[in-house]
Amino acid sequence: MAFTLKQLRYFVAVTEAGTVSGAAHALAISQSAVTEAIRELEADLGVTLFERHPRGLDITQKGHQFLRHATGILSNVSDARHALSTEAEDITGTLHIGVTSLVAGYVLSDILARFRRANPKVQVNAVEDSGDYLEHLLVGGELDVAVMVTSNMRDRMALQTEIIDVSPYQLWLPNGHDLSTRTSVSIGDLIDEPMIMLRVDEIEEATRKLLSAFGARPRVAFRTRSVEAVRSLVATGAGIALLPEMVYRRWSLEGDRIVSRDVSGSLPVVQVGVVWRKGAPLSRAAREFVLAAQVHNNVK
Repeated sequence: MAFTLKQLRYFVAVTEAGTVSGAAHALAISQSAVTEAIRELEADLGVTLFERHPRGLDITQKGHQFLRHATGILSNVSDARHALSTEAEDITGTLHIGVTSLVAGYVLSDILARFRRANPKVQVNAVEDSGDYLEHLLVGGELDVAVMVTSNMRDRMALQTEIIDVSPYQLWLPNGHDLSTRTSVSIGDLIDEPMIMLRVDEIEEATRKLLSAFGARPRVAFRTRSVEAVRSLVATGAGIALLPEMVYRRWSLEGDRIVSRDVSGSLPVVQVGVVWRKGAPLSRAAREFVLAAQVHNNVK
């Protein structure tokens, strides 16, 4: 029996959530439906996609290989549906977009690729800057839209937001760290650990506030604006990090393993959204870009 698009959606949801229960919650369906879909998908492919353990699921090497194909198939299906629903004539003109540093490589590239495939005659001008400055450019009419971390937005009264991703904080650890063996990690367990701080999109400020709310003062071992540097430093044991789930990858550039753990307690989430000036009419190109961002959210 050939696999179905539903099975692919469930498979991608499980890889993102790390647990069947998390995927079921995100999809608003029963856990048994997710479990059955994954079981049937593995039987059809003849490979094991996940390794089961008490804390959840770990994707296998074969699962990683299939994930690239699954996301590509779902993306192509979304593009096909979108192409049939758009107006016949090509859209032209220029689209001015902004992006904050954290989401530039993790969210924008997919949206922009989808938008350009559907609207090849639109010239896209993009600028990367801080959230505060992008808000200033949006309010001033110098940008049509922006893709940015919206958790820390200042001028909400003047701006319209469409949330396209919600990412909880996770603890990053080097493979073999004492905390990686625990099924539950608390903020109190982090007090004496050296921290690697990421200095983009107010992440450092948010991390400090998070720890201080629990009476902990972080021991900062290193501060950097590079996510890849954080990965390398954590993987080699220079410290631990608290970062949004959306930027987590299992391996550093050097090939060292990075382990992630959920932290018990009321941790904040990072919201990413597409933003435009409230009350201002959107151009056709800008409307198409917002639609591409919404498709990205649905594919996730």
